[in-house]
Amino acid sequence: MLTCQELTELVTDYLENRMSFMDRLRFRVHIGMCRHCRAYLDQMRKTIRTLGELSAEPIPPAIRDELLARFRDWKR
Repeated sequence: MLTCQELTELVTDYLENRMSFMDRLRFRVHIGMCRHCRAYLDQMRKTIRTLGELSAEPIPPAIRDELLARFRDWKR
């Protein structure tokens, strides 16, 4: 049986069909029993679908640099 944390770590592999049969079965069993993880999976699917529809606009260099700096230091 997967934990919720394990499921969140495996969701990308699940959505990209990169799991063994047994891992996929364990994933589906958990999804069938956990409404919170079902909601998370649905949210991930919607995010992927939405991002696939966005146009790629360049990020101005100053904003890109600021974002990268904040992501590097997010734990501080």
